[in-house]
Amino acid sequence: MLLLAIETSCDETSVAVLRDGAVLANAVSSQVKLHEEYGGVVPELASREHLRNLMPVARQALGQAGVTPDDLDAVAATRGPGLPGALLVGLRAAQGMAFSLAKPFVGVHHHEAHLYSPWIGGDPLSLQLEVFEPNVSLIVSGGHTMLVNVAAPMEHRVLGGTVDDAAGECFDKVAKLIGLPYPGGPELDRLAAEGDGSSHSFPRPMLHDASHDFSFSGLKTSVRYFVRDNPSVLEDGRRLRDLCAGVQSAIVEVLVKKTVRAAKQLGLRSLTASGGVTCNSGLRAALGQACEREGFGLRLANPVLCTDNAAMVGMIAHMRLAKGAEATSLDTEIDPNWSLAETS
Repeated sequence: MLLLAIETSCDETSVAVLRDGAVLANAVSSQVKLHEEYGGVVPELASREHLRNLMPVARQALGQAGVTPDDLDAVAATRGPGLPGALLVGLRAAQGMAFSLAKPFVGVHHHEAHLYSPWIGGDPLSLQLEVFEPNVSLIVSGGHTMLVNVAAPMEHRVLGGTVDDAAGECFDKVAKLIGLPYPGGPELDRLAAEGDGSSHSFPRPMLHDASHDFSFSGLKTSVRYFVRDNPSVLEDGRRLRDLCAGVQSAIVEVLVKKTVRAAKQLGLRSLTASGGVTCNSGLRAALGQACEREGFGLRLANPVLCTDNAAMVGMIAHMRLAKGAEATSLDTEIDPNWSLAETS
């Protein structure tokens, strides 16, 4: 089965082509430079850029795969959650292509695509579900932070999520607060690697809460007050690096300890992690250390697949069609607030 997938949920325009679940091409056009001067993603600009970029990116993917639209057997796109205008561009393009080619269309949940991305590997990239283990999965990005119990492929249950700011949002807002260039998360990570996290004791929100939920708005506020009361820290390279390390240490500790605790409570011995924040070097290292200490297995999404991409969207679509699932109606609308709980 030859499948084309589209991802436009936020600020990356991506098109992938897969044959029998193996990635032939995964083209991505980033909007980082466009949004840099605003210090964050501007939804209206993101939508316009998707309109401008989608066709060139699709041609690039088809060219890399060495196929034409007429060769396709199915078309997929992210249906939600995400920015409404951005989602609409990709969904309508995919539905129009499916209609014109008289091929099935599959609307994919963005978080579900992230959820199974740690199991993507090999050359060419494909889902390696033959080594699947029941696990607790951490999905952590700029817009979402959640824990999911994955009992089997396509069988998952949301354990908890953020009640306010996501971890990635906290990283980015703190970075903006202390004057780091956009996107701030990677720059904060770079500075944190050279700092001493123990020099600060920022709060670990909900760390000892019995639920599997997260909260990071209080941490962000604590940093704001610290900078207000200690403005000179921004002019001192060493102190700034220590500040970044302290913030990162607080976020990472909460993410790792709550993920490990959830696995223990469920009697599972395997963790996975995905989403843009999984690129963070401190988080990857801390998860690795925790799993080694506990004797857990760990699968982290490939950094190339942590950020938004159409390859992981295509994987989910292929898996659903291969299992005999019905195609999504061409009349289906976007769902910017689509819950992952509705997909299993």
